[in-house]
Amino acid sequence: METRKLGRQGLEVAALGLGCMGMTGIYKTGADAAECEATLIEAVEAGVTLFDTAEIYGPFTNEELLGRVLGGARRDKVVLATKFGFDLTQTTGSGWGLDSRPEHIRAVVEQSLRRLRTDRIDLLYQHRVDPKVPIEDVVGTMAEFVRAGKVRYLGLSEASATTLRRAHAVHPISALQSEYSLFERGVERAVLPACRELGIGLVPYCPLGRGFLAGQRTRAEEYPEGDYRRHHPRLQESNFDANLRLLEKLEGVAARARATPGQVALAWLLAQGPDIVPIFGTTRRTRLRENLAATGVQLASCDQFLLDQVFAPGNVAGARYLPAGMATLDRDP
Repeated sequence: METRKLGRQGLEVAALGLGCMGMTGIYKTGADAAECEATLIEAVEAGVTLFDTAEIYGPFTNEELLGRVLGGARRDKVVLATKFGFDLTQTTGSGWGLDSRPEHIRAVVEQSLRRLRTDRIDLLYQHRVDPKVPIEDVVGTMAEFVRAGKVRYLGLSEASATTLRRAHAVHPISALQSEYSLFERGVERAVLPACRELGIGLVPYCPLGRGFLAGQRTRAEEYPEGDYRRHHPRLQESNFDANLRLLEKLEGVAARARATPGQVALAWLLAQGPDIVPIFGTTRRTRLRENLAATGVQLASCDQFLLDQVFAPGNVAGARYLPAGMATLDRDP
């Protein structure tokens, strides 16, 4: 598989990575444990190198899964990325509270190392920017682990262009993780230009719009209780109907390209630049194979232009999250 560089500090990974969140309970449609482990193993064998987790996924059980499956002989073949930044002892209206105090970071990183069964985290992210803690203090604490050899590269998640610049001035940031897809193009305004100015790679999560761009025509209310997609604004009521019309355009492009809608969505994202490494999520080997085949899809320039226009910012109906979730995002003034 093609490799790409994240940042200017030497982090090189395969062009597509695997987001592992869905393997431990975030979705309530069921994830078979044995199939999840088999999917992880096949991903390594297929050349995937970047595997994304976080302490909050589970919580804790996702890191434990990756530690169990990707440790030992597989460890040196993979790039393990994990995240800190939540207070798992308290909940707010948006879920878990934020906590990026230096003492909390130090405790969480040590715990993540134990769960991942490793002596180093390859890419450590702050999961969400904590407005109560200056980003300089956060990155300074993260950098302590780099100097100690316990972390190799640093990243932020959902940080604004302003925050990126402040963070990068303290220690080089190699990657920014943010939602980016045909369904969500907000980073194109200020964040992606800032990444390129500073030499920071972009790792898009939800590149398939939580399955919608892969042709999954499931309304929010059809998901079981406890599945967070049940409350996703873009899958609800009239928003779903409006977005379905956009999906039909994507399906038309896929038919011409002799590919699936999900493959076309990933191919469109890969074509946005060599500094972009999407991480898709799946719990099944069949979907893994389908998504990895996106690297071989070449879109005609006319279809690339059509998708740019159909999914232009403002055309997708509904917000990314409910208001409480939107409040956790760090955005430029």
